[in-house]
Amino acid sequence: MNISMHSMSVALFTTGLQQLGHMLDKAEANAKTRGFNADTLVFARLAPDMFALDRQVQLTCDFAKKSAARLAGVEPPAMEDTEKTLADLRRRVDRTVEFLATIEPAAIDGSASREIKVPLRDRTLEYAGLPFLQKWALPNFYFHLTTVYDILRHNGVDLGKADFLGKY
Repeated sequence: MNISMHSMSVALFTTGLQQLGHMLDKAEANAKTRGFNADTLVFARLAPDMFALDRQVQLTCDFAKKSAARLAGVEPPAMEDTEKTLADLRRRVDRTVEFLATIEPAAIDGSASREIKVPLRDRTLEYAGLPFLQKWALPNFYFHLTTVYDILRHNGVDLGKADFLGKY
């Protein structure tokens, strides 16, 4: 049985981002119920040396869009990191999901051996498509998505496993 690179990338990123949007919606509703400005959560963090919620959401979106784009051989849309409210972050998530919906399965399926280069500050990573997805794209995507969940949960947002996983 062949496993589709599209189903293991775009489909997973899309589901994760939809759940991210759901978590942001719950955070906003929770703040309203508890009587505080929801946008204070944008700058919440788990530890002083970790990125705040805004950056965690940005990175979750970036790993999804850039990874899918690299696998498909297309340019991802540019998104400025200027979000200051939960609504801004929610729009970024929605724009990322909209971009992912434009990537046809045929553009990614067959990319398991495609050469992928990831420029970093001090070096460039080079992978074939499947190891890129397994060792770089998915772990980083889920790390930042999980950290968003953890920040919100730590700040009293009523989230559970189903809010992270979605319908299963």
